[in-house]
Amino acid sequence: MFTPVSRFSTEGKETHSIVTKLEGNLLISRNTFPFFFLVAFEAGGPIRALILLLISPVFWLLEWLCFETITLQVMIFIALGGLKVPDVKSVAKSVLPRFYLDDIRTSAYKVFSCCGGKKYVVTFMPRIMVETFLQEYLNVDCVIGTELRFIGKYCLGLVAKPELMFQGSQSKMPTTVLSDTKQIDVCLGDASVEQSIIMSCQEGYILPEDHEASPMPKKKYPKPLIFHDGRLVARPTPMGSLAVFLWLPLGILLAISRLLIGMLLPYKLGLMAAAATGMKIRAKLPSKPKTCQTHAPTSRCRCESCDPGAYNASGSLVGNVHGRGRNTLYVCSHRTLIDPVIVATTLQRPVTAVTYSVSRVSELLSPIRTVRLSRDRVKDGKTMQNLLKEGDLVVCPEGTTCREPYLLRFSPLFAEIADDIVPVAVEAKSSMFYGTTVRGFKWLDSFFFLMNPNPDYNLQFLEKLSGFCVSEKSSYDLANLVQKVIGNALGFECTNLTRRDKYRMLAGTDGIIRT
Repeated sequence: MFTPVSRFSTEGKETHSIVTKLEGNLLISRNTFPFFFLVAFEAGGPIRALILLLISPVFWLLEWLCFETITLQVMIFIALGGLKVPDVKSVAKSVLPRFYLDDIRTSAYKVFSCCGGKKYVVTFMPRIMVETFLQEYLNVDCVIGTELRFIGKYCLGLVAKPELMFQGSQSKMPTTVLSDTKQIDVCLGDASVEQSIIMSCQEGYILPEDHEASPMPKKKYPKPLIFHDGRLVARPTPMGSLAVFLWLPLGILLAISRLLIGMLLPYKLGLMAAAATGMKIRAKLPSKPKTCQTHAPTSRCRCESCDPGAYNASGSLVGNVHGRGRNTLYVCSHRTLIDPVIVATTLQRPVTAVTYSVSRVSELLSPIRTVRLSRDRVKDGKTMQNLLKEGDLVVCPEGTTCREPYLLRFSPLFAEIADDIVPVAVEAKSSMFYGTTVRGFKWLDSFFFLMNPNPDYNLQFLEKLSGFCVSEKSSYDLANLVQKVIGNALGFECTNLTRRDKYRMLAGTDGIIRT
């Protein structure tokens, strides 16, 4: 007999083992379609995902007729058949965890995390799709799921042991689990849990109905979700997936038109035209420089009394006398590839952006000048100094994008080339597609972001920071200072993680594009 989970006591559970199901227990939803769709879309491509979507009404009918086993076998065959095993594992590691975490049941995880002994999880889904998440985020010791057949590096999309699926897997599960332990201490389940599982546990707790369940807040995740991959923003339910495919033709036209607007129109007209297509750009601009009423009432005066910082000790003007004098180094947080373009559009003047691993296609389509760095610290420093003498310069010292509210470690190189910098807190939001990727085609990053119905940018030009070249602090300390200033403005958490950490976690590479 099960006890309501509300009566669970956390005391004395440090060595207790626990067993539970994934679907409907640890996860609120019992529907596995979104996870198979994500694997089909990210590892197999949009055509495979579309086929899975078109057949989804048949899945619903089969489940209504109580043919759950057939439903699962068909979904496995369509979503995974013919895929490379490394591709499936990569999606399971970099894409699926975010969607699993969004659906974690708060009450179930409270019980599950309090038990400090061995943890067992039973799932209907293929073990290859859930094992990495359960082990890395929930510290699960044993995952009992559907096993698949493989030939070499390819997944056949066939179940290895059909007799151990669904109700069969639950009834035989205790035999598998109890092979290395006499009895499990705690069983966490719902009304559908098999009697054999109940009898094998000392304590049993039943979860409330789905409509009473609440998902776990992000702040209480067992492990911070800093990096993740995949193009889709929202959970791909059948209706949501249908909306994505119906939007694609219009989204492609919108992306092309927005690209042409940025490349062909002047900044002021381009800003208005982009707004007409649904793109939102909000900016808190820097305070206007002081003007001299005597010499230049409508523009910045360069005389020594108005701008003493523009003159050296001998009284000579520093910088280009025909230009704006000392140019500005803008240091930005990095959300998408078009961050420097948005900065230039907001300022209504051209800027130069320095980049590392950016595809040639992205460079050709960029409406602003981009200069590729070599990863040689001395050479890159000289390059950036020369560019700053020619005009305003935009740098994203994180070196890569981050989707979540975290800032990666800032490279200190920018603090060594300029005495004054303007921090820019950049935040980008999208509702349908992410404009960044690790596994996919990076030259499509900007295109995907511009395909969103209402891509949203929010920029804050913060107060200028001066005295970097004469500061007694190291360039690393100054870079950390700028990171903290931007993080406070955005409400983001600062980390010591780097571009290399991101790519090693998500793709197992250093993230360098060979050109």
